Amino acid sequence: MARIPGAFTYLFHVATAVVSHEENLHWLALRMLPGLGGVTTLRLLEKLSSPQAIFRASVSELESLGVSPALARNIASGCSFEDAVDQQQKALSAGVTLIPIQDARYPARLREIFDPPIVLYARGETELLRSHGIAVVGTRRPTPYGIAAAERLSADLAKTGLSIISGLARGIDTAAHRAALAEEGKTIAVLGCGIDVVYPSENRKLYEEIARRGLLVSEFPLGAPAYPQNFPIRNRIVSGLSLGVVIVEGAQHSGSAITAKLAMDQGREVFAVPGNITSKMSWGPNLLIKDGGAKLVQEWTDITNELPATVRRDLVAEAQQRLAEANGDFFPPDDSAGGAPRLEAPEPLKVLANKLLARLQVDVPQQLDSLLESFEGVSSSELIAALFDLEMSGLVRQLPGKNFVKVW
Repeated sequence: MARIPGAFTYLFHVATAVVSHEENLHWLALRMLPGLGGVTTLRLLEKLSSPQAIFRASVSELESLGVSPALARNIASGCSFEDAVDQQQKALSAGVTLIPIQDARYPARLREIFDPPIVLYARGETELLRSHGIAVVGTRRPTPYGIAAAERLSADLAKTGLSIISGLARGIDTAAHRAALAEEGKTIAVLGCGIDVVYPSENRKLYEEIARRGLLVSEFPLGAPAYPQNFPIRNRIVSGLSLGVVIVEGAQHSGSAITAKLAMDQGREVFAVPGNITSKMSWGPNLLIKDGGAKLVQEWTDITNELPATVRRDLVAEAQQRLAEANGDFFPPDDSAGGAPRLEAPEPLKVLANKLLARLQVDVPQQLDSLLESFEGVSSSELIAALFDLEMSGLVRQLPGKNFVKVW
């Protein structure tokens, strides 16, 4: 996995506070400098530690660090601060949060990529930047099969507590976001334009819904149009935020194929939904599977089974917590955890899961209420957490109407 320079990695690791208003201004000024790319910015920060130090440096000092004479003069002149002030004021008026790369809220996974964005513009639930997410991407001209596959996978993955990450484009992206929201799940839209620009325009309603219930993210300045060259740049953030990327339809050299390549370069898992061999839109994912670059996906467990054990444990714990809150269950404080709620059920989760697995059948669905009656002394939250754990392991499948069957 490509990573940023070691010294600067340490600087990020000790970034535990939210960046102040004044510091934000310097980060924005750095971002708004014409001709200063992300990799060069990171190199300067590695040597000079902060944007303030970069702007205080002399022209000769900047040139000694490999900056061209013209760019060194631009930095030293502070010419970008006027634009930075304008951006900061617009962000404040639009309810947009600015998150520089040294800010504690900046997503750790995104810092790992080769050229992470220096500043993120965010609108919505910024805590989703710390969530576990899977990207679902594909063609802007999907077939009905592609739409159905994207909706089914996104809905099922959202139910597990994973954030569905995509690009708010027409087609597969739109289907993925809508399916996650329909399940009351989490979703993150990464834009290829300014965060205050709605593109495509027909997604305005979806854009506003994600702003209320999910998260909109962009690295482009406020007001930036949706230029075609922005979208391949945007795609590295889609994959960078994610644990893995699912490709649902796309031509051989499509944007989704670019995202798959970026995900591989970033050390992310790549998944692909196989398609009809006579369909041009199936060429991209089928080729990824054929070449061994992507794992074949038929259902959501093909994805969750590949997640790290720590992530799977987090998802189970979050589900258990949600159920406890929904049912009003109370778990006494755990003194060893500094008073945090104790999520362990009175009967160990693994023991209950094994009992459930013994009771469930392959061909006879059993309803949740019926199962609950069969386990005396077990609360609904404990039972559902155990069922969820079995689902995550691919051993149990949930059918409509809260019915459950064992998987072969």
